[in-house]
Amino acid sequence: MRTQPDTVARPEAQAQPVIEMRDISITFGAVRALDGVSVRLFPGEVHALMGENGAGKSTLIKALTGVYTIDAGTVLVGGEQHEFHSPAASQAAGISTVYQEVNLVPNLTVAENMLLGREPRRFGSINVREMNRRARRTLLHLGIDIDPRTVLDEHPIAVQQLVAIARAVDVEAKVLILDEPTSSLDADEVEKLFTVMRRLRDEGVAIVFVSHFLDQIYEIADRMTILRNGRLVEERMVADTTQLELVRLMIGRELEVLDRLDREAPHTESGSGTPLLKAVGLGRRNSLEATDLELFEGEVVGIAGLLGSGRTELARLLFGADTADSGELAVRSHRRKLRSPRHAIDRNIAFSSEDRKAEGVVGDLTVADNMLLALQASRGWLRPIPQATRTRLVKDYIEALDIRPADPHALMRHLSGGNQQKVLLARWLITEPEILILDEPTRGIDIGAKAQIQAKVAELAAQGLSVVFISAELEEVLRLSDRLVVMRDRRKIHEQTNDDVSVRDVLEIIAGEAREGETRA
Repeated sequence: MRTQPDTVARPEAQAQPVIEMRDISITFGAVRALDGVSVRLFPGEVHALMGENGAGKSTLIKALTGVYTIDAGTVLVGGEQHEFHSPAASQAAGISTVYQEVNLVPNLTVAENMLLGREPRRFGSINVREMNRRARRTLLHLGIDIDPRTVLDEHPIAVQQLVAIARAVDVEAKVLILDEPTSSLDADEVEKLFTVMRRLRDEGVAIVFVSHFLDQIYEIADRMTILRNGRLVEERMVADTTQLELVRLMIGRELEVLDRLDREAPHTESGSGTPLLKAVGLGRRNSLEATDLELFEGEVVGIAGLLGSGRTELARLLFGADTADSGELAVRSHRRKLRSPRHAIDRNIAFSSEDRKAEGVVGDLTVADNMLLALQASRGWLRPIPQATRTRLVKDYIEALDIRPADPHALMRHLSGGNQQKVLLARWLITEPEILILDEPTRGIDIGAKAQIQAKVAELAAQGLSVVFISAELEEVLRLSDRLVVMRDRRKIHEQTNDDVSVRDVLEIIAGEAREGETRA
């Protein structure tokens, strides 16, 4: 593994910043998304924008590219103040962005996409021959060997991203923003992208690189800006920052304080008997490397790792929300092919997604309807739940989870985030699962609701329910889990019994600096 980038403190970095954002603040209603954030982009550098989910990275990018209006602060381009009220204004200043989802026209050719809106013309018509010639020249300059006459959709996503970069080069961008460009790429495709990035960097382009893969940051980036909760933490040279330091700055908690936290839940002995669930080599191309996992009855397995480490991808494969293309899954020693969530539910597996709004909450339905959705789906829509059963179940779980308001007829969208999360937990508990997969069940909720959900998970495990618990909050994972699995860069890198494991220990493992002799997966 590379521990420092291939270039450090490049001479160009001593020049005037090509872009400088000073004290940028943006507010959405009562939420302050950016609070006095400053960042400098130098020509001839790859600048990593680092931070966990919700840190403000995307908001900062959209402020620079004219998508969001800045409430306070200034943007300097070449030392002169600019205001970007639209993406077009930002592009005119030499700022181009390539997003994770390529924003091109798939049914047009490579050349047409590269020169869209800037096509060379002759006698009032598009000069196709000159357009193809110009596109080919730019592609070859970047080392991209494809025919510009081919339709874009014929190429894999990695090539489409390179075409998007080539388009930015054709408009002579001074700043190129790459927002999670490697999330769907394999190792060879990432290396091709990095080759192009290095070439552009050497030609003086300032590149903003956003990625959750730490190894990639340390391979390609020169400088980094670290954000947390909408605020600037620090600007650092990558070569001067260890991965452990970076993880600490991103997470932003005092390790000495966290190390003293007492675990509130009793832990069971792990690894005895036959596993209730066993995954062997479970994986999905460009999503998760082959992963082994065992879950025993009454056990809580905690999954730790930074955003993008593969936590959610593993959870979705275990539930059949995504289909694995390698490995196998056994439930109570019986091999199962989970082709859909319905198959998982039929095998007493429940899953609460991290995306509460998109995959959980139905805002215009009542609390009762939301709570009973999974049970009704498992019965089939032609077999409605008897009214007496509906009333009893909803009443029992409103009381058990202290859902407020305690009104089964209240619309779900009127509840707080914490109470919505309790309703979603109730939805799955009503199905009486044997295995419960919880992906970020306490994200974005107040501390009181968080404590109630944690206590309920511990209580359910003590009663024999098997739980896979995923959270970005390491102290929460350690408090609840009997066994700990650590993930990084879409693969499992470590597994051990949760016996006096500290937050510091986990951070060292994530950062790739685990102590010699520790067991690795």
